Amino acid sequence: MIMTSVQRLAPIHSIDPQDEARADFYGLLARLFYAAPDAALLDALAGSAELEAEAAEAGLPTAWRALCRAAGETNPEAVRSEYEQTFIGVGKAEVMLYGSFYLSGFLNEKPLAELRGDLAELGFARKGSASEPEDHIAGLADVMRQLVLDKGLAPEDRDAEQQKFFLRHLQPWYGRFCDAIEAAPGTEFYQNVAGFARAFLELEQEFFRIE
Repeated sequence: MIMTSVQRLAPIHSIDPQDEARADFYGLLARLFYAAPDAALLDALAGSAELEAEAAEAGLPTAWRALCRAAGETNPEAVRSEYEQTFIGVGKAEVMLYGSFYLSGFLNEKPLAELRGDLAELGFARKGSASEPEDHIAGLADVMRQLVLDKGLAPEDRDAEQQKFFLRHLQPWYGRFCDAIEAAPGTEFYQNVAGFARAFLELEQEFFRIE
């Protein structure tokens, strides 16, 4: 993955099961947007149980069901081709994976510099083996996963860090990113990934608004 973090030397605080589930979803999004899923991941998704949720969260189980069904109806070669066509392309990708593009219209602009400052304060740094800028959607999702699972912070402080990072670096552009995927030609599998990402991140947005 793109990001790594410095381990905190602090008291250990427990993680709520609901937060563990949130971290798993962030981890899944990071994996799906970093590279095309392999056969093992597709099989795991296709065999996953349905989600249970409150009425207000009804969109998430529906999006999850569609993603799992799509995983069972495709194969690694088809998904790899779709990923390369959509996110890599020849010359210019159909869909950009970087937040700066949606926030400023260009890559490597001011939003990336601001992100790097916030990551440094949180103790995150780009892995030496990573070539992608830190505003890659997979890197941001993985940062959120690690913030959710940070046992070195009390729950209220952990929630505050997640809220600040989400509202600054994901909330302003994830909708346009999902729109771009859904509008791109040939995104049969990744349209379902985008649908799940949108449903999950909309719930996160509501969670942080309530917080």
